[in-house]
Amino acid sequence: MASATIEKVDRINGPRVDKFAERRAELAQAALQTLSELGYAKTSLREIAQNSIFSHGVLHYYFKDKVDLMTCCVRHYKAVCVTRYDEVVAGAKTYDELLEGFIAALSETVRNDAQMHRLWYDLRSQSLFEEEFRADVLEIDKSLENMIWRIMSRFSELTGEPQQMTPAVLYAVFDGLFQQCLLKHLAGDADAIAQMQADVRAVLARFARKPAAPVEVVKIRAVKAGATAAKQKTSRPSKRATAGSRARA
Repeated sequence: MASATIEKVDRINGPRVDKFAERRAELAQAALQTLSELGYAKTSLREIAQNSIFSHGVLHYYFKDKVDLMTCCVRHYKAVCVTRYDEVVAGAKTYDELLEGFIAALSETVRNDAQMHRLWYDLRSQSLFEEEFRADVLEIDKSLENMIWRIMSRFSELTGEPQQMTPAVLYAVFDGLFQQCLLKHLAGDADAIAQMQADVRAVLARFARKPAAPVEVVKIRAVKAGATAAKQKTSRPSKRATAGSRARA
């Protein structure tokens, strides 16, 4: 009887929870533009409401404060970003396809989404001062680190060489290059993206060097070389057999 009651409550509450989460996502998407333009310090729920179709009361119902709203906004946007890079990894069949796809995705998101990324770095900086941000920032940061690791793991598969660096180090390198590019781009540096592209290529040349031949060709050559060596070994008479033949002669 108790289990049946619980099941009934779950059926009632489940759709409500999903609907609430969907509504939060919609509101977060609508607030992204205002937040990305003004940043955390200069934005309030009331100001966000004034720049959107939603009232202050609606925003306050779904978000307890602007910290809750900002975190939801950044989490939503970064989740979308991660899927873009995962699509590059899934679609890359060769080293060059992965390299060019990765660089193109980095460049495109700087050009088109600079303000959104600025919001993320604003949130990450705020987490150094405000503890309420830290758990969410660390979780988002970890998802981005895992994304970079999936990219580098795919490079390892295509080169046939294991990755020597840790996920944390690789993420720090690429995130540093990206943030540096973003800052220069926002400052009006027309060469910022081209410089990032060159730097990413240089990093990959050290951490995931392109093989002289495709991995499949290298493996085939190794198999053929092993077969040839084995054949020569079996066809060549041993020293003991040669000495025996001479003694009988």
